[in-house]
Amino acid sequence: MAKRTVEQLSEQLLNKPLAALSPEERGVLEAIVSREIVADDAGMLADEQTSFGERLSDKVAAVGGSWGFIITFAVVLFGWMLLNSEILTRFDAAFDPYPFIFLNLMLSTLAAVQAPIIMMSQNRASNKDRIAAAHDYEVNLRAELDIIRLHEKIDLLMLEKIAKLEADLGEIKTAVQSA
Repeated sequence: MAKRTVEQLSEQLLNKPLAALSPEERGVLEAIVSREIVADDAGMLADEQTSFGERLSDKVAAVGGSWGFIITFAVVLFGWMLLNSEILTRFDAAFDPYPFIFLNLMLSTLAAVQAPIIMMSQNRASNKDRIAAAHDYEVNLRAELDIIRLHEKIDLLMLEKIAKLEADLGEIKTAVQSA
Protein backbone atom coordinates (compact mmCIF):
# COMPACT_ATOMS: atom_id res chain seq x y z
CA MET A 1 0.00 0.00 0.00
CA ALA A 2 1.43 3.38 -1.01
CA LYS A 3 2.31 5.89 1.67
CA ARG A 4 -0.35 8.58 1.85
CA THR A 5 0.21 12.27 2.49
CA VAL A 6 -1.35 14.36 5.24
CA GLU A 7 -3.71 15.91 2.66
CA GLN A 8 -4.87 12.48 1.47
CA LEU A 9 -5.37 11.20 5.01
CA SER A 10 -7.30 14.34 5.88
CA GLU A 11 -9.73 13.78 3.04
CA GLN A 12 -9.98 9.99 3.37
CA LEU A 13 -10.12 9.53 7.13
CA LEU A 14 -11.63 12.77 8.44
CA ASN A 15 -13.55 13.92 5.36
CA LYS A 16 -12.10 17.42 5.79
CA PRO A 17 -9.75 19.51 3.70
CA LEU A 18 -6.34 20.07 5.26
CA ALA A 19 -7.12 23.76 5.95
CA ALA A 20 -10.18 22.81 8.06
CA LEU A 21 -8.24 20.61 10.49
CA SER A 22 -7.61 21.62 14.09
CA PRO A 23 -3.97 21.74 15.20
CA GLU A 24 -4.49 18.49 17.14
CA GLU A 25 -5.95 16.69 14.11
CA ARG A 26 -3.18 17.95 11.86
CA GLY A 27 -0.56 16.85 14.40
CA VAL A 28 -2.07 13.36 14.59
CA LEU A 29 -2.12 13.00 10.80
CA GLU A 30 1.47 14.22 10.58
CA ALA A 31 2.43 11.66 13.24
CA ILE A 32 0.72 8.92 11.22
CA VAL A 33 2.57 9.90 8.05
CA SER A 34 5.92 10.08 9.84
CA ARG A 35 5.09 6.98 11.94
CA GLU A 36 5.68 8.82 15.22
CA ILE A 37 4.15 7.81 18.53
CA VAL A 38 1.78 10.40 20.01
CA ALA A 39 1.29 8.74 23.41
CA ASP A 40 3.26 10.60 26.08
CA ASP A 41 2.76 11.01 29.80
CA ALA A 42 0.48 14.06 30.03
CA GLY A 43 1.53 14.64 33.65
CA MET A 44 5.18 14.88 32.63
CA LEU A 45 4.28 17.23 29.77
CA ALA A 46 2.46 19.53 32.20
CA ASP A 47 5.24 19.31 34.80
CA GLU A 48 7.85 20.35 32.22
CA GLN A 49 6.08 23.69 31.86
CA THR A 50 5.86 24.55 35.57
CA SER A 51 7.67 27.39 37.27
CA PHE A 52 9.21 27.36 40.73
CA GLY A 53 6.22 29.28 42.14
CA GLU A 54 3.76 26.75 40.72
CA ARG A 55 5.67 23.82 42.21
CA LEU A 56 5.84 25.65 45.54
CA SER A 57 2.08 26.32 45.50
CA ASP A 58 1.48 22.60 44.84
CA LYS A 59 3.58 21.68 47.86
CA VAL A 60 1.87 24.26 50.09
CA ALA A 61 -1.55 22.97 48.97
CA ALA A 62 -0.46 19.37 49.56
CA VAL A 63 0.66 20.19 53.11
CA GLY A 64 -2.18 22.63 53.91
CA GLY A 65 -4.81 20.19 52.66
CA SER A 66 -3.65 17.19 54.67
CA TRP A 67 -4.98 15.67 57.88
CA GLY A 68 -1.51 15.92 59.35
CA PHE A 69 -1.57 19.70 58.96
CA ILE A 70 -5.10 20.00 60.35
CA ILE A 71 -4.32 17.89 63.42
CA THR A 72 -0.99 19.62 64.05
CA PHE A 73 -2.62 23.02 63.59
CA ALA A 74 -5.42 22.14 66.04
CA VAL A 75 -2.87 20.96 68.64
CA VAL A 76 -0.81 24.16 68.22
CA LEU A 77 -3.94 26.34 68.58
CA PHE A 78 -5.10 24.45 71.64
CA GLY A 79 -1.59 24.65 73.12
CA TRP A 80 -1.40 28.40 72.44
CA MET A 81 -4.75 29.03 74.12
CA LEU A 82 -3.93 26.77 77.06
CA LEU A 83 -0.52 28.36 77.50
CA ASN A 84 -1.86 31.95 77.40
CA SER A 85 -5.01 31.38 79.44
CA GLU A 86 -3.94 28.96 82.17
CA ILE A 87 -0.21 28.53 82.52
CA LEU A 88 1.37 31.92 81.77
CA THR A 89 -1.43 33.95 83.44
CA ARG A 90 -0.49 32.37 86.79
CA PHE A 91 2.96 33.96 86.43
CA ASP A 92 1.51 37.15 84.98
CA ALA A 93 3.54 36.47 81.80
CA ALA A 94 0.84 35.77 79.19
CA PHE A 95 1.96 37.43 75.96
CA ASP A 96 -1.43 36.97 74.25
CA PRO A 97 -4.16 36.75 76.90
CA TYR A 98 -7.80 36.07 76.16
CA PRO A 99 -9.33 37.06 73.58
CA PHE A 100 -6.07 36.06 71.83
CA ILE A 101 -5.76 39.07 69.54
CA PHE A 102 -2.26 38.13 68.35
CA LEU A 103 -3.42 34.57 67.60
CA ASN A 104 -6.35 35.98 65.57
CA LEU A 105 -3.94 38.19 63.64
CA MET A 106 -1.69 35.23 62.84
CA LEU A 107 -4.65 33.06 61.81
CA SER A 108 -6.01 35.81 59.54
CA THR A 109 -2.59 36.31 57.99
CA LEU A 110 -2.19 32.58 57.42
CA ALA A 111 -5.63 32.36 55.81
CA ALA A 112 -4.94 35.43 53.65
CA VAL A 113 -1.69 33.93 52.36
CA GLN A 114 -2.67 30.27 52.19
CA ALA A 115 -5.96 30.71 50.29
CA PRO A 116 -4.46 32.32 47.15
CA ILE A 117 -1.60 29.83 47.15
CA ILE A 118 -4.07 26.93 47.23
CA MET A 119 -6.08 28.61 44.46
CA MET A 120 -2.90 28.83 42.36
CA SER A 121 -2.38 25.13 42.88
CA GLN A 122 -5.98 24.39 41.90
CA ASN A 123 -5.61 26.51 38.77
CA ARG A 124 -2.47 24.58 37.89
CA ALA A 125 -4.29 21.28 38.45
CA SER A 126 -7.06 22.51 36.18
CA ASN A 127 -4.46 23.46 33.57
CA LYS A 128 -2.88 20.04 33.92
CA ASP A 129 -6.29 18.42 33.38
CA ARG A 130 -6.80 20.47 30.21
CA ILE A 131 -3.41 19.36 28.89
CA ALA A 132 -4.24 15.74 29.73
CA ALA A 133 -7.64 16.01 28.02
CA ALA A 134 -6.10 17.48 24.86
CA HIS A 135 -3.46 14.77 24.88
CA ASP A 136 -6.08 12.05 25.43
CA TYR A 137 -8.02 13.44 22.45
CA GLU A 138 -4.93 13.17 20.24
CA VAL A 139 -4.20 9.62 21.36
CA ASN A 140 -7.84 8.56 20.91
CA LEU A 141 -8.01 10.18 17.47
CA ARG A 142 -4.81 8.39 16.47
CA ALA A 143 -6.22 5.07 17.67
CA GLU A 144 -9.48 5.59 15.76
CA LEU A 145 -7.66 6.58 12.58
CA ASP A 146 -5.34 3.58 12.88
CA ILE A 147 -8.36 1.29 13.29
CA ILE A 148 -9.94 2.81 10.17
CA ARG A 149 -6.68 2.28 8.26
CA LEU A 150 -6.49 -1.33 9.46
CA HIS A 151 -10.06 -1.92 8.30
CA GLU A 152 -9.15 -0.53 4.89
CA LYS A 153 -6.16 -2.89 4.65
CA ILE A 154 -8.23 -5.89 5.74
CA ASP A 155 -10.95 -4.98 3.23
CA LEU A 156 -8.36 -4.72 0.48
CA LEU A 157 -6.86 -8.08 1.44
CA MET A 158 -10.31 -9.67 1.50
CA LEU A 159 -11.13 -8.27 -1.93
CA GLU A 160 -7.85 -9.62 -3.30
CA LYS A 161 -8.55 -13.01 -1.70
CA ILE A 162 -12.09 -13.10 -3.15
CA ALA A 163 -10.78 -12.18 -6.60
CA LYS A 164 -8.17 -14.96 -6.38
CA LEU A 165 -10.80 -17.48 -5.25
CA GLU A 166 -13.10 -16.46 -8.10
CA ALA A 167 -10.23 -16.87 -10.57
CA ASP A 168 -9.36 -20.29 -9.12
CA LEU A 169 -13.04 -21.29 -9.26
CA GLY A 170 -13.18 -20.19 -12.91
CA GLU A 171 -10.13 -22.35 -13.68
CA ILE A 172 -11.70 -25.32 -11.93
CA LYS A 173 -14.95 -24.89 -13.88
CA THR A 174 -13.13 -24.77 -17.20
CA ALA A 175 -11.05 -27.82 -16.22
CA VAL A 176 -14.21 -29.75 -15.25
CA GLN A 177 -16.02 -28.74 -18.44
CA SER A 178 -13.11 -29.74 -20.66
CA ALA A 179 -12.74 -33.11 -18.96
